[in-house]
Amino acid sequence: MAKRTTKPKKNENSDNENPNAHIQGAGLVQEQPITKTLELNFMPYAISVILSRAIPEIDGFKPSHRKLLYTMYNMGLLKGARIKSANIVGRTMQLNPHGDASIYDTMVRLSRGNEALLHPFVDSKGNFGKAYSRNMAYAASRYTEAKLEAICAELFGDIDKDTVDFVPNYDNSMQEPTLLPVSFPNILCNCNLGIAVGMTSNICSFNLREICEATEALIKDEQADISSIIKGPDFVGGGKILYDHRTFNEIYENGRGSVKVRAVYEYDKANNCIDIKQIPPTTTSEAIIDKVIELVKANKAREIADIRDETDKTGLKITIDLKRGAGADADRLMNRLYRTTPLEDSFGCNFNILVGGTLMVLGVRGILIEWIGFRMECVTRRVIFDLNKAKKRLHLLEGLSLILLDIDKAIKIVRETEVEAEVVPNLMIGFGIDEVQAEYVAEIKLRHLNREYILKRLEDIDDLKKAIADMEDILGNKRRVKKIIIDELRAVSKKYGMDRRSEIVYDNDDDIIEEEDVVDAYPVTFFFTKEGYFKKITPQSLRMSANHKLKEGDEIISEIEADNSYELLFFSDKCQVYKAKADDFKDTKASSLGDYVAGVLGADEGENIIAMIPLKEYEGNMLFFFENGKAAKVDIKTYETKTNRKKLLNAYSDKSPLVALFFAPRDDMFKIGTTNGRYLLVNSAMIPQKTTKNTQGVQAITLRKNHFVKEVVRSDGSEFVNAKRYMSKNIPAAGAVLAAEDQGRQISLLDE
Repeated sequence: MAKRTTKPKKNENSDNENPNAHIQGAGLVQEQPITKTLELNFMPYAISVILSRAIPEIDGFKPSHRKLLYTMYNMGLLKGARIKSANIVGRTMQLNPHGDASIYDTMVRLSRGNEALLHPFVDSKGNFGKAYSRNMAYAASRYTEAKLEAICAELFGDIDKDTVDFVPNYDNSMQEPTLLPVSFPNILCNCNLGIAVGMTSNICSFNLREICEATEALIKDEQADISSIIKGPDFVGGGKILYDHRTFNEIYENGRGSVKVRAVYEYDKANNCIDIKQIPPTTTSEAIIDKVIELVKANKAREIADIRDETDKTGLKITIDLKRGAGADADRLMNRLYRTTPLEDSFGCNFNILVGGTLMVLGVRGILIEWIGFRMECVTRRVIFDLNKAKKRLHLLEGLSLILLDIDKAIKIVRETEVEAEVVPNLMIGFGIDEVQAEYVAEIKLRHLNREYILKRLEDIDDLKKAIADMEDILGNKRRVKKIIIDELRAVSKKYGMDRRSEIVYDNDDDIIEEEDVVDAYPVTFFFTKEGYFKKITPQSLRMSANHKLKEGDEIISEIEADNSYELLFFSDKCQVYKAKADDFKDTKASSLGDYVAGVLGADEGENIIAMIPLKEYEGNMLFFFENGKAAKVDIKTYETKTNRKKLLNAYSDKSPLVALFFAPRDDMFKIGTTNGRYLLVNSAMIPQKTTKNTQGVQAITLRKNHFVKEVVRSDGSEFVNAKRYMSKNIPAAGAVLAAEDQGRQISLLDE
């Protein structure tokens, strides 16, 4: 039975009258501007991610961190023994309903065992993986145990004194804090990475002692020079930080910049190996090993015999075994590896944080100033809480003092009152006290209704009055609030401060390495063929086999002995030159075709490489000879570039077809042959030097109509019986027809 479909009726005005339309197979489709879709659907999601998930707040935590730590605090894990991580994860889901996997991931990163934070918050037991290794995975939550580190006391010390606001959790079953009343600038003491929608936050860690000292300086003077206190970032994995005054100042003031971090190594002379014990925080040991192996396979680190990961319980260790005789070059090898592997990497700082629900990009100074304001509010709210509590206590004790005047009267009132509900009103009437005081007196146990107990309680009145006066003075004096914060900062610094783990390197001279030092300059021979194939072969390989494999019809047109540190200029038939380094090409054998240069260097379609010029230094001239008889001499320095440009346009003139090009380190003699059998010997000193690459040059040989230059080769004139016959004192010159005595000795293109 055929399936029946109902076609919608056509409506000429449907586009104007009804924005909804039925599309077969798609159902009802509602037209809506993309801007409205973004506003209604995407923007709420983006705002939620930014404000409630990815970006840290002024206390240094994202919501997921805060929910986990607060749950552990409520579980009593600040003191006592560790418990199974699975138990903690399950309890945390009362505040964070995003799944146990994400909660456990958060716990792992906060743990001491993972070594991701300079000041970890979770005291861990078991396998929590390592932040510097992608292969060392952490164990499941049922196998590990955890509790809070001692430093967490600085996070929750005043949380029960109304220092921060509380809000209901996702199902209104309990309350959770919006911030933690941290007593030190935690936001700058641990690395924090957050990826939101359209923005990221990447905060590097600083030394706690330096941060506390800088905060104290800013409390005393907002214009204090914090750069003289904070030496630079301090990473949990150590490393050497290359000092850059401009970059550091940009981070301190604007919160953006890129910090270069190097690995730290030791050379073991006895075993002829390099031990790497600290690496940048942005990489892993596996990434470093993979890159080094890649360099070894490409013959760019020939000193390396082996590399392996020897990380154990004592910490990170990557060992590089050196070949015999390479020990003296360990520092040079590491300098090269710094430039070509993640052993030197950059930490990109982007201090995006939330302050009072507002997204801000602040420098270290700005963050510390905002934290000071936040902490002053916390301390003020704590003092207000303690003040109100003290006033309530004083009020109760003042009511109790009135009972002391006649204890028997109080007992009589309670005993003679027939209805329980009238006890409090009768005490209020009998002693002239208010309901709160009367309720307090009525709740005193019978055994405490004696003069001794009441007198002991009343001894607290004077102390309470002094405390209340002191707290009221604090609230009216910002200096005293700041003094409290400073005292707390000093206590935290003394108790939890550590020496710097990352060394600041102020002298970066070793970072400037000449290219010839970077490349291993071992001897090689360059071969370039007519079809554009390039081979780089070592002498050892040539001794084993010197028989070249070539494409049918191809031939070698250049064979030059050099070394691996040379630069190569490849000229094309499109008047372009491609720059490369010999080290960019792999060593090969004579039995291979070699590298097709046009493909390797990304030449244009239909473009052919016609010549290879190896250079040790940019000294000498390039000589170009054209069919119209002109010759151009261009200073080779014209092709030298300070940047790593791989392609130069207008490498030579395109006004006439090119016959030949040569690199002449010094002036030399060249033989020019024409299609009408005339020859001219020209010394390159007669050709004026130009500084423009695409110059047309000067006329070297005069040509008769319908004739042109056919060949140009280097020559010392020995192929002629009388070489002076073909020379001229000036150019242009017509040259001379081949003499009878030179017939048979001269091989020209006309004879082919």
